[in-house]
Amino acid sequence: MADVSIIPETLSQMLTLLSPSPPGWGGNLLRGLMHSLQIALGAFGMGLIIGTLGAYGKLYGSPLVRDLAGIYTTIVRAVPELVLILLLYYAGTDLINRILEMAGYQRIDISGLVAGIVVLGFVQGAYATEVLRGAIKAIPYGEIEAARAYGMSPILMMRRITLPSMLPYALPGLANLWLIATKDTALLAVVGFSELTLETRQAAGTTKAYFLFFMAAGVLYLLTTLFSNLIVGRIEKWARRGMPSVGEAG
Repeated sequence: MADVSIIPETLSQMLTLLSPSPPGWGGNLLRGLMHSLQIALGAFGMGLIIGTLGAYGKLYGSPLVRDLAGIYTTIVRAVPELVLILLLYYAGTDLINRILEMAGYQRIDISGLVAGIVVLGFVQGAYATEVLRGAIKAIPYGEIEAARAYGMSPILMMRRITLPSMLPYALPGLANLWLIATKDTALLAVVGFSELTLETRQAAGTTKAYFLFFMAAGVLYLLTTLFSNLIVGRIEKWARRGMPSVGEAG
């Protein structure tokens, strides 16, 4: 029979390894999670701004604007995200410093947090463009015609008609983009940013408890997803108030 006396000792070792204070690594994992959420929030917000501009550019912009928006979304969605991250993180920061040097300024050290937000936000913007463009096209055209008949300016029509009306159609896609943003932060480990995945890898490599730490990281990602789904569900319920549910639509 297996010696069950080792179970309490094993559990004690696991709790020690994951405790938030030395000699545990729990604090490192939580710090990495906070960094991941900071990047995800910043990138998602930046992606929404780019996506809104891109969607309006594709739908209502000049031919040049539509072509530029189309090239942007096509390239970003075609190239693997890891390649884009490496390209934008290294080549982008080097390009900025070269431009500063040509203008007579000194080179700057770009914060890893800022660089991570900008890189992932640039990627998120391409997908958000298509999500929001589809949501705008789903708005009944009669609402747009009525707004124009009342003489609303494009900005006022966007604020009062387009954005509120497209929200229920955009939320499922935007929710997926948020979850993608939280997981894409793990790709920043390849450039040495201390998010959850890198902290987990360092803890596992030091203690050799690979299963324990990667399971802990998986649980943290899962909890983030479950909490996000809860928040998104509440927002979707609020956005669809007064609208028939899917079951009633038939």
